[in-house]
Amino acid sequence: MKDAANVRLKNREKPALSDAEQRRRERAAAKLRENLARRKQQSRARRAGEAEDGNGLPAASGGSADQTLRSETDAD
Repeated sequence: MKDAANVRLKNREKPALSDAEQRRRERAAAKLRENLARRKQQSRARRAGEAEDGNGLPAASGGSADQTLRSETDAD
């Protein structure tokens, strides 16, 4: 009976990952660690009352996309 249980457990094992899949997972894990570190730093800065470093979405910097587009076309 134990042999049958062992066979079922072996069948449930995950297949080996290809090199490309392993590299993709490592890159994703690195990005997640980087994101977590950045969020922790932002959280610490907010608690300390410091200004944020300005990294973020360009649209959040103020002004609309139309204004930016107009100023670029006016320069030409």
